[in-house]
Amino acid sequence: MEDFFPAWRVGRDGPWLAHRLDRDTAGCLAVALKKAALVEAQGYFARGEVAKTYWAVVCGAPGADRGVVELPLAKVTVGKRWKMAVDEAAPPAVTGWEVKGRGDGIAWVEFTPRTGRTHQVRAHAMLLGHPIFGDEVYGGRAGRLMLLARRIEIPLEPRVVATAPVPAHMMALMRACGYGAE
Repeated sequence: MEDFFPAWRVGRDGPWLAHRLDRDTAGCLAVALKKAALVEAQGYFARGEVAKTYWAVVCGAPGADRGVVELPLAKVTVGKRWKMAVDEAAPPAVTGWEVKGRGDGIAWVEFTPRTGRTHQVRAHAMLLGHPIFGDEVYGGRAGRLMLLARRIEIPLEPRVVATAPVPAHMMALMRACGYGAE
């Protein structure tokens, strides 16, 4: 996406990314066109005031319908690779989750991170015992990452709300979990 930014630039103004998504995550991304909007949006992200909703297809299905994962995460490096792991000395990481549908050996889960740690949803899904389908870093089956940044809400005035559609690469597995039948 950032490859297109120079074509959208007008004078010295943006666009600029107000936050980041993992490379293989589909969905909503906040982009600012003015520097003042960028700084304000980044402040909301830094203070944890942005409401974020992710949809994922996970391997297996949690026994419960909903819950909260409260495990602090820190970056660990193994060889040339890194990932997030539980570290009691790390900043808190809190993610709510709810099963929206179940399929044959998979589930559609809605994650609502209350903090903003790197790879938080992916690591917490794995720690829940149900890694995201396609997430080889955290134990998911091989394939494309089945993670969608579904909705983002920034409490600017006026309020900024964006919702992303389910991408084509996720649709078959989402339907297998009941998406579209509700």
